[in-house]
Amino acid sequence: MRTLLLILLLLGISSSLLASEVKTIHVFVALCDNQNQGIVPVPSHLGNGQDPASNLYWGAAYGVKSFLRYKSDEWIYVKRVEVDNPMILERILFKHRSGEAYLLADAYDGRHIRSCIVDFLYASNYQRNQWVTHEDDSIPFGGASDLVAYCGHDGLMEFDVAPNMKSSKKSMPAIVLACYSKDFFYQPLLNSGAQPWLWTTHLMAPEAYTLVAALEGWLKGETPKQVEERAAQAYNRYQKCGINGARNLFTTGFN
Repeated sequence: MRTLLLILLLLGISSSLLASEVKTIHVFVALCDNQNQGIVPVPSHLGNGQDPASNLYWGAAYGVKSFLRYKSDEWIYVKRVEVDNPMILERILFKHRSGEAYLLADAYDGRHIRSCIVDFLYASNYQRNQWVTHEDDSIPFGGASDLVAYCGHDGLMEFDVAPNMKSSKKSMPAIVLACYSKDFFYQPLLNSGAQPWLWTTHLMAPEAYTLVAALEGWLKGETPKQVEERAAQAYNRYQKCGINGARNLFTTGFN
């Protein structure tokens, strides 16, 4: 036991966090950007990729930061975290109300969507571990997370990425909320060895209500198909697209 504690200290993981078996989730958000992404333009205050405060995917009502902080009953705002990466305009730490999970959300400058996607893919391959200090804990994120998610425009429609993936005996659970994400993220996630718990087959709005619903199922230990159904129910609730349409939008796995 003493050896284990020494290893944990060297790795920066507190024994209290390990003992509680708290899960960690890292969410990579590429801010919506009318000028720098191949999207159908949205109103300028929603599509300014350098202004997180009002951005469609971050500070707007259903953006990741606003929805988790003000509209979700499951997640509690902990703090804004300082970050030395200039491409990340805001980093927020949340804790699940059950106390069983932490979530780190990063808002990437919309001009740097490629870097956001690459960082997500590295994390899905258990690379680029990151640590956030809160109270007496050093909380693991990045490639040390238990689940990673990407929310935003599907930049792989416009460019290719080729991060250096390593072989791994584990499969990171991954969520990709972007248009046609199964088509465009299929090979990159296959290369990373990640397990896609949720991705999409058509155009979609990558807003936070779908993410929150999916995470709730995952935290409860549900199967990927149950998580998929949760996502469809949430998407239909907010988009009013019909439950059959919502079910056709989401899928899981590589088949």
